[in-house]
Amino acid sequence: MTHDLILTGGRVIDPSQSLDAVTDIAFAQGKVSAVGQNLKRDAGTKIQDASGFIVTPGLIDLHTHVYWGGTSLGVDPDLYAKKSGVTTSVDTGSAGPGNFPGFAKHVIEPARSRIYAYLHVSHAGIYGFSTDVHVGESEDMRLMDPRGAVRVAAEFPDHIVGIKVRVGRHASGDQGIAPLDVALQAADEAGIPLMAHIDEPPPTYEDVLAKLRPGDVLTHAFRPFPNAPVTVQGTIKPAVLAARKRGVLFDIGHGMGSFAFKTARAMLANGFEPDTISSDVHALCINGPAHDLVTTMSKFLCLGMGLTDVIRASTETPARAIKRHDLGTLKVGSLGDATLIRIDEGRFDYVDVTGEHLEGEKRIAPHGMVMRGEWWG
Repeated sequence: MTHDLILTGGRVIDPSQSLDAVTDIAFAQGKVSAVGQNLKRDAGTKIQDASGFIVTPGLIDLHTHVYWGGTSLGVDPDLYAKKSGVTTSVDTGSAGPGNFPGFAKHVIEPARSRIYAYLHVSHAGIYGFSTDVHVGESEDMRLMDPRGAVRVAAEFPDHIVGIKVRVGRHASGDQGIAPLDVALQAADEAGIPLMAHIDEPPPTYEDVLAKLRPGDVLTHAFRPFPNAPVTVQGTIKPAVLAARKRGVLFDIGHGMGSFAFKTARAMLANGFEPDTISSDVHALCINGPAHDLVTTMSKFLCLGMGLTDVIRASTETPARAIKRHDLGTLKVGSLGDATLIRIDEGRFDYVDVTGEHLEGEKRIAPHGMVMRGEWWG
């Protein structure tokens, strides 16, 4: 086979293959075509030196808001991808059944980077979230649109990977957990997973977990008090352990109000690592405290999570969550996405949503990526 591109000399870390070695990765026709030493080069093969860098499967940010121009929260997906090394952004509920076709036509399909979406069960998605306006879209049950969600999910199966709902005092107000019940019915009918946002009670962390099914995702899982997953004594709540046992996935979704170092330390001390690390990047947190996926990954690296586990939580596991098994891996035949990162050492200031600062000694810095088999530096 003639390879279009070969990355040479990089340290390849691919948790999906238990691979951690200095080796070459080749791409052809938009897919991974070979992994190994001294891969054959033809006259038309492009060579990209990856020496001194770590090559991972293309990073997947499982929680983003990239409906740029369509919502006040949206950030430009390709600018974000190039800044952060994220090859796949999963938008989580920016659009609902009433406006998803515009999201697909004007953002998802023209983008160079990959975009998938959890479709909001609310008719217009997250429409009232800015520095000046904050209206929880789940506060008004008249906006719940399960029939529309099922219909639109069937119309856009290549884009939509699940149903999204937001519950909590800020998102659902007096409606409490009722929007979650509606969203679960829509997800069941459509045959796709659900991602549930949780903020301050009501409902409680335990109430939300009790309803989630295997393969569903709880985002903002390491949020601060109130509605943290740990007790004041620093132990993990029994409902959290029970939910993981039955297959519920725990996602970080850092954002502007949903990740605390205190919670993360307690969870990690109890041996409970997140299934997926995500940024919840949007217009109000892209300049801090979340910034991007690699910053969120760096925080976990500095908290003591192993590098391979941090990479797995940003590649292999999010790919499994969205049921795109040809992503999050560098196996031959998989889609041709890869990210080059470097681990900088020094003194780096990190901050969580409560204002707590952490001085870390490591930082994950993106260098470039391969997107659909082509180098994107």
